[in-house]
Amino acid sequence: MKSPVHRCRDVEHGRGQGKAGAGTNCLQAEQRIPISKDVITSSAASAMWFIRDACGIVCAIITWMLVLYAEFVVLFVMLLPSKNLTYSIVNGTLFNILAFLALASHLRAMCTDPGAVPKGNATKEYIESLQLKPGQVVYKCPKCSSIKPDRAHHCSVCKRCIRKMDHHCPWVNNCVGESNQKYFVLFTMYIALLSLHCLVMVVFHFLYCFEDDWTKCSSFSPPATVILLILLCFEGLLFLIFTSVMFGTQVHSICTDETGIERLKGETGKWGKVPCCEAMQMAFGGPFSLSWCSPFAGLSCTRSPAEHTPLPQGDIIEEDVIEIPLV
Repeated sequence: MKSPVHRCRDVEHGRGQGKAGAGTNCLQAEQRIPISKDVITSSAASAMWFIRDACGIVCAIITWMLVLYAEFVVLFVMLLPSKNLTYSIVNGTLFNILAFLALASHLRAMCTDPGAVPKGNATKEYIESLQLKPGQVVYKCPKCSSIKPDRAHHCSVCKRCIRKMDHHCPWVNNCVGESNQKYFVLFTMYIALLSLHCLVMVVFHFLYCFEDDWTKCSSFSPPATVILLILLCFEGLLFLIFTSVMFGTQVHSICTDETGIERLKGETGKWGKVPCCEAMQMAFGGPFSLSWCSPFAGLSCTRSPAEHTPLPQGDIIEEDVIEIPLV
């Protein structure tokens, strides 16, 4: 039996319902009893995470190469040949800080577990260990054989169910989910700022070269300088538009407590939405502070002892919909 698109997970039936209707009827959203994500997830989120997808790896490499190309043009075409030392130092420092934060955010978004549900935990022994109430209903993902908590969706690339999955982004070679959405937001923000800074510097450099001799405004030949600047301008404009739209979309999704895939499938209003301020704090790890802008917040070099409890072993159940029998 396939689970429906509009799932009614973790449902406790009314006291007046009999066993005959217990498997088909669901209570309203406000009567649902959600299963805590803490009992369905494990401590695997602290481990290293990397998706071995050829397309995603190529896209991630291209992302780094584009940033390094911008670094090359900014430093060796625009800043180092400049006669204004203060201009070169200020813009060089700002550009390299933005580039470093953008690449660090990209690395964290790529190598952070987005919120994967443990694979293959849909066993009778594991469901019994959850100590669910009679009448509750849980759903098994038929693709990865895991018990799906509310708002989890299966990713065909990651081959896992991801909590609060927004989408799979090949540019970071990972899903954007509950645990790494902050880093994806920071990545789009810093790339947008970096692109804007590049465009401003390109405009100023063109104006400077038009007023002065082209042979003196760059260490490269005039044709090579023009080609390099035009390519950088095209790259900066393209990524400024793209990442600005993605940044706005992600912030909107966080504030409305609704992921992109939920909006696409029409799975709205099936959970208690939290206010925008609270949702932002949940996504960025606490009250507003400078740590919101840091991709290194919460990163520790010391390895904490694992608190992982092995999942109960057993055969995978065949049913996609599992109801706890009424007593």
